[in-house]
Amino acid sequence: QVQVAESGGGLVQAGGSLRLSCTASGSSFSVDHTDWYRQPPGKQREWVAGMPGSGVTSVTGRFTVSRDKTKNAVNLEIDSLKPEDTGVYYCNVRGVQNIRGTLIPFDIWGQGTQVTVSS
Repeated sequence: QVQVAESGGGLVQAGGSLRLSCTASGSSFSVDHTDWYRQPPGKQREWVAGMPGSGVTSVTGRFTVSRDKTKNAVNLEIDSLKPEDTGVYYCNVRGVQNIRGTLIPFDIWGQGTQVTVSS
């Protein structure tokens, strides 16, 4: 089974930048799309940025999604951090896994990583 994990969260000051990493692990799978979401305190989860499996870099405002082939990871870099960027950041990976010759689609969420931006 494919597993997804985020890392890189923490406490940062406003105006700084932060890089989060999303790593998918397992056997015989390919990724169709990777998306980053966040859930601010007391609010619903919202989409932040994303990239297709074949992509290298995608920029959405202050958010840059990039692929790190050496680590088989998709990173999210957030620039000019604001207190309202505080929340739990989740990675969602969609793709297909080959299980004994059968292609099984998957849609998996990581456990999330906390980002707190202080003013």
